[in-house]
Amino acid sequence: MSKDHSYLNQYTFPKYSKWFIWIAPLLALLLYANTLGHSYAQDDAIVITDNMHTQKGIAGIPDILAKDTFHGFFKVDGKANLVSGGRYRPLSLVMFAIEYQIFGENPFVGHLFNILWYVLLAFLIYLFILILDIFQKESHYNILLATAVACLYIAHPIHTEVVANIKGRDEIMCMLLSVVTAIQVLKYIDHKRIIHLIFAMGSFFLALMSKENAITYLAIIPISLWFFRQQRITSILKVIGGLLIPTIAFLLIRFSVLGMDLGHTPQELMNNPFIKVVDGVYTDFATTEKIASILAGLGKYIQLLLFPHPLTHDYYPRYFDVMSLADPKVIGIGLVYLASIMAMLKFWKSKPAASYCIFYFIATLSIVSNIVFPVGTHLSERFLFMPSLAFSLASGLILIWMVKNKSWNKIALTLFLITALLYSIKTISRNQIWKNDFTLFTTDVHTSTNSAKVLNAAGGALVTESANENNESKKQEMLIEAESYLKRAIGIHPNYKNAHLLLGNTCYYLKKYEEAVIHYERALQLDPSYQDAMNNLAVALRDAGRVRGEEKNDLPGAIRYLERAEQLSKNDYEIYRLLGVAYGVGQNHTKAIEYFTAAIRLQPNLAVAFRNLGTAYKNAGDEENAQLNLQKAQSIESNALPN
Repeated sequence: MSKDHSYLNQYTFPKYSKWFIWIAPLLALLLYANTLGHSYAQDDAIVITDNMHTQKGIAGIPDILAKDTFHGFFKVDGKANLVSGGRYRPLSLVMFAIEYQIFGENPFVGHLFNILWYVLLAFLIYLFILILDIFQKESHYNILLATAVACLYIAHPIHTEVVANIKGRDEIMCMLLSVVTAIQVLKYIDHKRIIHLIFAMGSFFLALMSKENAITYLAIIPISLWFFRQQRITSILKVIGGLLIPTIAFLLIRFSVLGMDLGHTPQELMNNPFIKVVDGVYTDFATTEKIASILAGLGKYIQLLLFPHPLTHDYYPRYFDVMSLADPKVIGIGLVYLASIMAMLKFWKSKPAASYCIFYFIATLSIVSNIVFPVGTHLSERFLFMPSLAFSLASGLILIWMVKNKSWNKIALTLFLITALLYSIKTISRNQIWKNDFTLFTTDVHTSTNSAKVLNAAGGALVTESANENNESKKQEMLIEAESYLKRAIGIHPNYKNAHLLLGNTCYYLKKYEEAVIHYERALQLDPSYQDAMNNLAVALRDAGRVRGEEKNDLPGAIRYLERAEQLSKNDYEIYRLLGVAYGVGQNHTKAIEYFTAAIRLQPNLAVAFRNLGTAYKNAGDEENAQLNLQKAQSIESNALPN
């Protein structure tokens, strides 16, 4: 029979308890206040600054609801499928569009709302743990547990990626609305008021519209009722039936927008960590290698919860190398998870709260574990945003167990305060790294030393920042550092076209023009339609040709580079001028005249262009045309003089 929990709505708690609910929300506000001055960073471009639907404000909402989440960034159909299974998470984009409509492109507003929603989540986690009523009518222990869990969850540094990055709104809203759903279901069971179930259905639909991970609460909510309300199967099925309505509605909408593909695996290393290079070709991991790598990721999650240092936004290939099931660490991780599952099953009656923590963690982690379907990376700190509640609850339960043992009261309080303090220090410190792309990428590259993605990002950030550096020596240092990162990225991922483009840019700024040409050409081999690489190749070929001629006295080499540049760019005056000079020096005056004439078509008001053509005609023995062009040059120069 279900136990009576109606006392939870009565004023039976100690008078001081009304203040406890404010502790975690206030902590959330204090910990993340230092993000208010931050810029956009990381994936904010995908959902805000470079998303054409978000940038339309309210007018873009119909497209947000009707397209893949990444469609507004890629701006064409099909490219969103580069991410396995596609993404349909419109709620956060709708929020960003409304904010953009009202405040414009304003990172302060985005960060402020992230903090405010996180503050609200702190309230809700406190209420959720309180309403679970783990210690039943021992209200003071429930209050202490709720306070401890909410504070540990809010302070945990693993959440900085979600809260300090505006794009993390999807994670915040998914968790927040999932917790609201659980609270409303518990209230429905306790008070038998259908309005609570209706509210639960509505909030669950919005949770799913925030992020698909909310679907794991279809398992969490029934198990909560089983453990802490001792509900019969019929009552649980009634609740599940109610929540299946918004679930089916969401899935129908998702399938209508994205199609039925739930997760094909792209053969591209940045979206599939389970491929490797064999004889120059990307090949799928062996089954044992894939299992071992997944286990390594699952082990890393446990380590990050227990000891969240160092943190990084990037766990892309090859953060982990190709793993083996014979690796002792992998074996150990497998045994830890196996032992946890066995303990959950063995103690589900005698220690239901402990079993609940294990179930919650495994259930919410499963959807991002690469076991159910591929997620495109080994792991991510943001993937722990929902599962980490189980860790906080388990930690809180240990603290309460120590409190109940009177001789351990002071030890429990000391442990809690020290842990909360260390978490807070790490969170505040880590927030600073999320200030902008430059600080994020150039910091995390020292943690994710084997990640092709962050090496590429750090290299690109250094190249961009070097353009604003006035100190020439410092600029050279930045470019050399960028070059080393980008070369390492290509060593890990030889087919990384963006890394080849950025390395080409870096070599160009370092005046290594011929090396730049090699990397632009490689980028075009990987993607013949890569317009940025094509444009930059023309410029690199032009300057490589100039250096060949002016500095190395290699006229054939200069002409070879310049003619290739001319094939790619028909509107570059300097290419035609240099070709004219090269052919003129080589005594091919006919060709020199041809190219100088083409240069004048692009710059018809440039005196030096006519002077070059006049000189070419003179060298060819055509005095009449030589004088005409030299006079034209003199006329342009005279008209340019001030009266």
